[in-house]
Amino acid sequence: MISPLFFYQLVLVALVWLCVMFHWAWPSDPATAQQPTPPQPAPPRRTRSHAPTPFASLTTKPHCDACAHASAPSPRAPSAPPPRIVMARGRRRQVDTSHHFCPNPDCAYRGWVSWGNLRANGHPHGGPWRQLLCVACRRYFLETLGTILHGKRASVELIVRVIPCLAKGLGIRGTARVFEVAPKTVLQWLVEAAEQLQAFSRHVLHNVRVRQMQLDELFALLSVEYEDCMRP
Repeated sequence: MISPLFFYQLVLVALVWLCVMFHWAWPSDPATAQQPTPPQPAPPRRTRSHAPTPFASLTTKPHCDACAHASAPSPRAPSAPPPRIVMARGRRRQVDTSHHFCPNPDCAYRGWVSWGNLRANGHPHGGPWRQLLCVACRRYFLETLGTILHGKRASVELIVRVIPCLAKGLGIRGTARVFEVAPKTVLQWLVEAAEQLQAFSRHVLHNVRVRQMQLDELFALLSVEYEDCMRP
């Protein structure tokens, strides 16, 4: 039979062991107890900036003031008329180029008509239009450059017949049905013809002061065009 004294001693040892374990596991200072770390907020999503970035060459500072003034664009002064070109060799030119000028903006003869710098150079790819050569800048261009006929595959007779029909008041769809052309093509020709007419008016009729105009014809033309555009 177990003695009660031995049982009491065993209970006392167990209590002492529990006190030692609690003292070792439990911190003495509650303030120094390890607090759970709060979760770190997610970094904001990087958005792509739409602000314009300066060009690299504009961010570098010139070495001196003279370089800064030299790099600044200066207005181009009007140059003197270029010398006329007179061909002494070869036979006399048979093609008249006095109504054309070189369209190259870097050429000194640009805008100078009948200055002797243009030469005929045949018909490229067997086309109906002649090719011209500027002997100053060695650039080629067609004689229809700047006109409504430039770059058109349709015949000249067809374009010449379509434009007067539009001027007489026939609608775009009606003209397209008569000449069997797409309405968009007729509209494009009309816009290009209007641009040519506007350029001609600015060059020739810029000093004419118009005080009266007949609105009935303009109203009739616009009403026909409006009805044609509103049809399904």
